[in-house]
Amino acid sequence: MKLAVIEGDGIGREVIPAAVKVLDAFGLELEKVPLELGYTRWEKTGTAMSSDDLETIKGCDAVLFGAVTTVPDPSYKSILLTIRKELDLYANIRPIKPLPGITGVTGRSDFDFIIVRENAEGLYSGIEEIGPEFSWTKRIITRKGSERIAEYACKLAKGRKKRLIIVHKSNVLKSDKLFLDICRQTAAARGVEYEDMLVDSMAYSLMMHPERYDIVVTTNLFGDILSDMCAALVGSLGLVPSANIGDKYAFFEPVHGSAPDIAGKGIANPLAAILCVKMLLEWMGEARFQIIDEAIAHVLQQKIITPDLGGTASTMEVGNAVAEYVRKNL
Repeated sequence: MKLAVIEGDGIGREVIPAAVKVLDAFGLELEKVPLELGYTRWEKTGTAMSSDDLETIKGCDAVLFGAVTTVPDPSYKSILLTIRKELDLYANIRPIKPLPGITGVTGRSDFDFIIVRENAEGLYSGIEEIGPEFSWTKRIITRKGSERIAEYACKLAKGRKKRLIIVHKSNVLKSDKLFLDICRQTAAARGVEYEDMLVDSMAYSLMMHPERYDIVVTTNLFGDILSDMCAALVGSLGLVPSANIGDKYAFFEPVHGSAPDIAGKGIANPLAAILCVKMLLEWMGEARFQIIDEAIAHVLQQKIITPDLGGTASTMEVGNAVAEYVRKNL
């Protein structure tokens, strides 16, 4: 298997090497293909990602990605959106699960749910017109896009509690009626219990009653906003991983950004990137992937933690501690 390793910008250059330490601890036969993409590359060459880079990525099976800084150029084409579209990574999977001993804004730890976000259309269609007097973006909802994200959500639900909630805004956005209907039909056909909720009501309910939910399926923009909001339940964006899944490729990235304000200080929290390695291993079919949960619980108990969690450990010290636990306990 070939894995493209893209550190990107800012703290991506720190958390990804720490995560790779954990990946290497498994001793798998895995060819890693390093690529430099992002703002740093753009500053040096005027190109954030070339067509050759994209072909190299397509020659790999999966991608482990750090973070990129937004390029301050109106003609800049988003690296993430380009890769998602070119590799047809239609399912964005964001697990919202507390880590041992860490609580977020609600102080609760009785929840464990997954947000399944349609990742290829919606308001992120890229079909836009920008002008001095008016601007618009075309929102695309298709039967194909809705069916395949609903199928993916149902597959996850059947492996868990067989409960699905469909999040939409069809009372105002009439295009959401197609998404809602297809998700309902798919869940019924797959024997998955389902209900639906308007996105604004869902945002409130996720903060007040996160324990009620198991699999949440929604459209692109709503999924983006809700999943970042739910990082507050866990305690930090630095603790939340994500996967972008397609029929052929997969792309794993921590939810956090490049955080230029702390870049280069060695204090960035690598746990989200390490949890991305867990998701990568599960996608690969590596049966031992759950040992990463044990390893993270161990380092948290030992207080080997970065300053954002009240500790003094560096990014790489946390990565090394997790990797050492994995090596000793496989």
